[in-house]
Amino acid sequence: MKPALSLAKPWEKLTTEGNTRAYALLGLAVVEWCASRFEDSLKILTDNASLFDKITNCSTKGAYHSQLAMVLRKLMPSNEEGKCFNAILNHYEKADHHFKLAGNNVFRADVKNNLGFLLYKLSRFKEAHGYLEQARRLRVRVKDKVGVAQIDDTRAQVLIAEKKFKEAEPVARGAVRVLEKSGHQCLLADALITHGIAIARLKQTERAQFTFQKAIEVGHQVGALNKAGLAALTLIEELDELSADTLYAAYDRASEWLAKSQSQDILLRLNAAARKVFTNIRGELKPEVATETVFNTPCTFPLEVLKFEAGLIRQALAQANGSVTHAAHLLGMTYQGLAYVIGSRHHDLLKARSPIHRRVPKSKGVEAQGRSQSN
Repeated sequence: MKPALSLAKPWEKLTTEGNTRAYALLGLAVVEWCASRFEDSLKILTDNASLFDKITNCSTKGAYHSQLAMVLRKLMPSNEEGKCFNAILNHYEKADHHFKLAGNNVFRADVKNNLGFLLYKLSRFKEAHGYLEQARRLRVRVKDKVGVAQIDDTRAQVLIAEKKFKEAEPVARGAVRVLEKSGHQCLLADALITHGIAIARLKQTERAQFTFQKAIEVGHQVGALNKAGLAALTLIEELDELSADTLYAAYDRASEWLAKSQSQDILLRLNAAARKVFTNIRGELKPEVATETVFNTPCTFPLEVLKFEAGLIRQALAQANGSVTHAAHLLGMTYQGLAYVIGSRHHDLLKARSPIHRRVPKSKGVEAQGRSQSN
């Protein structure tokens, strides 16, 4: 008889207490976060909160609060940023406190950079620049060129949000130049996306497309498919003068590489990108070609639409853990509408939804109960 397979999570096999276990758990949480599995990262951190309360290593405690703030930021819906800000700020302040006690200026710079990023997302640009200047000074003090480039990438994003595209472009370009020489490919992919946005907003379409494609290649080469997916998604969002084939290829890659993302914002962005691709495909079809496509074989256009639709529904169901009610909310549909679409057009998705619980009429339920009691 074969022994039963262990279903324990990796961190459940870590029996050593103290700093060793805490450090290993932090590593696992970072891995999940980098793979955009934010809920899994959050579970590791919250399930082991008591352990991080007990340890005395200031750097590890600071890293815990910093990582927790970063995860909460990713899981925070864009329309609730203001409500969640205080909780995230509290964790960043605790992280900065512990890193200051540890004398770790590099990690303090990371915290201030992340705070600047959060404030920029809340459109509090002046405060964001203040934290980023503090972060940059700390990185320059320790002669950390890569760290300075990361902060410059954030600075460029803030300038883009302020519509200061001419100022943002050279800042983003400088960050890319440093990271190209550093070997930090994941950071390079992020910086290339920022630079691509700045160029696109300056209406330099061909140059922006080349930059986004380079970001896709960099992320793909190192297996950072979520980075490559974000680059493909941003290409769709930022560039309007692209062929239907290019848009379709970019969406195909983005939807595949971001399929396991647990970020609601990314799902909403994918939905918007799909609508843009649909509109573009329809616009490029001439009336006679559209008629031929619909009524003669092969019916390419309707099949492509169905594929897009199935992909969006599959992502929404995954995000909602199979709940049709929650998936319908994410897609902006009614429960009945989504249930009909799945049942009539996408039978293969029936296994992705949670089981249907049919309600028993009250009168029949009473009769059945009476029969079971009498037997």
